[in-house]
Amino acid sequence: MKKTFLYAEFQVSIPFDQIDWQTINVEMKKYVGLKSKTWLSGINTHTVGGFYEFDSVENAQNYIDGLLVPFIKQVNGNLSTKIFDGEITQEANIGMLSPFYK
Repeated sequence: MKKTFLYAEFQVSIPFDQIDWQTINVEMKKYVGLKSKTWLSGINTHTVGGFYEFDSVENAQNYIDGLLVPFIKQVNGNLSTKIFDGEITQEANIGMLSPFYK
């Protein structure tokens, strides 16, 4: 199985404690290939984002297209995403004891 990481950031001004993240978590888990998610909240900016692990580039892209893009349109914000190949950095991450490579 291939390691693929996705970083996403929503440029909106919504304090994290005002986001219904529990409901969003339920929706996120419906996407094939999502292995883990770490929520992020910008310090003094109220931007919301996350770091995700997927089993393939295709599943990460499906997640962006199926969940993230419709959400950002709904809240009238901007979305920044980046997909990373976790395989080419595996050895270096194991050397740093990354929890994503155990």
